[in-house]
Amino acid sequence: MAILIDEKKRVLVQGITGREGRARTRLMREYGTNVIGGVTPGKAGQSVLGVPVFNTPQEAVNSLGNIDVSVVFVPAAGVKEAAISAIEAGIKLAVLVPDRVPVWDAMEIAAAAKMSDAMFLGPNTLGALSPGKGVVGMIGGRAESARQWFKPGVPKGVGVISRSGGMASSTGYYLGQVGVRISTIVHIGGDAVIGIRLPDAALMFEADPLTEAIVIFGEIGSSQEEELAQLIVDGKIRKPVIAYIGGKAAREGTRFSHAGAIIEGGRGTHAAKVKVLREAGASVVDAFGELPGAVVKILEQIKGQSLMNEAEKRAVWHSAITRIEPNKVALRGYDIAELMGRVPFGAAVYLILIGELPSPAVARLMDAILVSSIDHGATPPSALAARTVASTGATLSASVAAGVMSINRHHGGAIEDCARQLKGIAERAVRESISLDEAATRTLATMREAGERMAGFGHRLHTKDPRTARLFELAREAGVDGVHMQAARAVEKAFADAKRSLPINVDGAIGAILADLGMNPVAYNGIFMIARTPGLIAQVIEEQTRERPMRRIDPVNHGYDGPPPRIISDAHSS
Repeated sequence: MAILIDEKKRVLVQGITGREGRARTRLMREYGTNVIGGVTPGKAGQSVLGVPVFNTPQEAVNSLGNIDVSVVFVPAAGVKEAAISAIEAGIKLAVLVPDRVPVWDAMEIAAAAKMSDAMFLGPNTLGALSPGKGVVGMIGGRAESARQWFKPGVPKGVGVISRSGGMASSTGYYLGQVGVRISTIVHIGGDAVIGIRLPDAALMFEADPLTEAIVIFGEIGSSQEEELAQLIVDGKIRKPVIAYIGGKAAREGTRFSHAGAIIEGGRGTHAAKVKVLREAGASVVDAFGELPGAVVKILEQIKGQSLMNEAEKRAVWHSAITRIEPNKVALRGYDIAELMGRVPFGAAVYLILIGELPSPAVARLMDAILVSSIDHGATPPSALAARTVASTGATLSASVAAGVMSINRHHGGAIEDCARQLKGIAERAVRESISLDEAATRTLATMREAGERMAGFGHRLHTKDPRTARLFELAREAGVDGVHMQAARAVEKAFADAKRSLPINVDGAIGAILADLGMNPVAYNGIFMIARTPGLIAQVIEEQTRERPMRRIDPVNHGYDGPPPRIISDAHSS
C-alpha cells in the first residue's frame, strides 16, 4: 500500500492542454501513474499524449467511470471552480498545484470537500509520490530522476511529510542515499489555508501497513507540528516520528519561505515546536543534514524493513514485478511457492500484469480467455509459420519463435483494436449525449464511408463463434459487464439492424472483457501470445514427428485424425 497515490488510482488532469498540464502529464504517465483523462473547457474531443480531453470532470466521469484523483494545473483564479467541479463529480481527492490561490477560495474549496466527504492537497503543492507506484503533481521533476532518487517501499518504507516543496524532494533524495526506502512523499503545501495538513497525513501513514516510520520536514508558523505532537501523546500516532523544523533564526512577523510559515503573537515558534515534539517522544534533529542518519538509527533500533542492503543501495533501477532473494521468489509480493497449486495460471497471468490477485470468478474468466485461444488449427499464420520453420529441422525454440513473431496487428491484434474502437463508441455516446446503440450506428456508418472495418466482428469460418458465448457467460458470473461489453452488444445490434450478420468473435469478446477488467490495452496482444504458445508447441512437435522435412504445407486442404468428440468429466473440471 501507500497513501494518496498508487499504481491503481485513476487520475484526471485538469488544465491538461496547457503548457504546465501537458508537461506534468508526461511526467506522471512516464512514471507509471494511471492518467486516464484530462479536462480543459472547450477542448473536448482532443487528445493529449494519448489521453482523452473532456470539457468538465463530470463528463470525464460519465465517460470513463470512477476517477480517484484530479490534479489541477490551472491559473490561480480558476482553481476554486476547477476543484469544486471535480469534487461535485464525485472525485474524492483533488491535488491543487498552483500557488497564489486566494484564501477565501481555499476556504470555499474546503467547505465543498467537507460536504462531499472528499479531500484536497494544497494549494501550492508539488503533490505526492509513492516510489515505484505513481506521482500526482511534479515531485521529482522528471520520471527518470524520480526513479533514481526515491527508493520504493518494498517490503516497507518510511512516510515523508514536508511543508516545503523543494525539501520534500531533498528529504526523499537524502533518505535514498543512506539506504532508506520510502512509502510515500507528501508535500502538504505552503499556504495559510490548506486541505490535508501535517497531522492528517501523519494519521494516514499511521494507518498504512507499508509505512513503519514518519519523517517530517516542518517549519515555523501554524500549529500543525503541535497538533502532531498531541496525536503522539494521545496514542493515535504510535509509529516512530523523526523531524526537522526549519526557520530557527526567523523573527516574529517575518515570513519564512511560505505564507503559512510566519510567527505571530509568539505562536508557531521553532523552539516551541521542537520542545513539544520532543516531549511527546518524537526524535527532532537540530540540522537538516542530521535527519537521514537519525532515520537510519531509529530503523535499526526497531529492526525496520525499510533499510536496504548494500546491493540494493547500488541499484540504479528497479522492477516491481519479481523479487529474488536466496531461497525465495516473490511475484508481486506473493511467495511463488504459496501461489503454486493454489491459484490457476490465469490468475497468475492477471497478477503479473495487473499487480493484484483476481477474485476466483475473474480467475476462472482469465483461464477461459487463455483456453479459448490456445489453438485454432494449422491454418492461422502463426501455426503455419511455426510448422514451416519446424519442417527445416529448426529447434523447438526457433520454430515457436517464428510463430509468435507472426502474431501482430492482423493476427491477434483485433483484440486491442476492438477494445479501442468500443471505447471510442462509449466516449461518443457521452460526448454527443446519445445512446450506445445510436453511437454504434453512427460510428459504423462513418467507418463504412472511410472504408474501415470494425475489428473483432465476423469470422471467416464461424457464423456463431462458440467461444464467445462461453466467455460472456463467465464474464457475467464474474460480475464483469462494463461499458466495453455494452458497446459490443450495441455494435452487434447495429450490424443486425443493417441486415449484416457480423456477430462478435472471440477476439472481440476478449478485447471487451479485458478492457472492462481494466487491463492496459498494450498487453492484449501479449495475452494472445501467452494463450497461443502451447498450441504452437504442439504444432511444431507434431510437424517434426509426423511429417517429412521441407514439405509443402497446404494451409487449407488437411484433415483431422485425433480423438473423437469427448465429454469433460467432473474429475477434470474445477
